[in-house]
Amino acid sequence: MTDDRVERAVALFHEGYNCAQSVVAAYADLYGVDTETALKMSASFGGGMGRMRQVCGAVSGMFMINGLDNGQTDPADKEAKQRNYAKVQELAAAFRAENGSIICGELLSGTCPRVSDDPQPSPRTPEYYRKRPCAEYVRCCAQLIESHIRKQD
Repeated sequence: MTDDRVERAVALFHEGYNCAQSVVAAYADLYGVDTETALKMSASFGGGMGRMRQVCGAVSGMFMINGLDNGQTDPADKEAKQRNYAKVQELAAAFRAENGSIICGELLSGTCPRVSDDPQPSPRTPEYYRKRPCAEYVRCCAQLIESHIRKQD
């Protein structure tokens, strides 16, 4: 495992994919999920879930990868569910410690509207990338995933 996936996640964001898609698509193949499916299943989480500025899309993407890695499939397996939730909380705490919040509107405070009922995404212009720290949040989430994967190896 190398940092290539971290850089791939950032590159996907710069190609125009949303923050959640960028994280999920960079790692999904490790869990047998094809790129198209990864992009579709994470598409709704950009902009803090449909541009509502709730949980950061990169964080949501990180949680989705955690689910592929740690998610339980047996509803009676309470221990597996607890392990998964504990890992989600650990990842959230690590992101929060580095960035101050996991909430998109708080992370982007002062750089874009907090909440919008306009579903139209902002144009991806050079100014967009200069103004928003989203690529760094994608990088942070990908690095946290990398760290988790390396611990398991």
